[in-house]
Amino acid sequence: MATQNLAERSATLAPTGLTPLLTTAQLMARYGVSNWTVNEWVKNGCPVEPTAFRGRRFDLAKVEAWMAEQSAQLSA
Repeated sequence: MATQNLAERSATLAPTGLTPLLTTAQLMARYGVSNWTVNEWVKNGCPVEPTAFRGRRFDLAKVEAWMAEQSAQLSA
């Protein structure tokens, strides 16, 4: 089975109303930041999705909305 990228997974899940959740490593790669930075974001309120297993998952749309909100607060 071939690995799908985020856009392909999003397209596959769209009809079900679901969105793919990103791991910490995927979020780090998406934004080009370190694990420490992601941990700081979480401490500062970055939304984390609950999981039934160890680890964190992130909904990219919620993270993007949170980041836009943080940016707006810094600009004000």
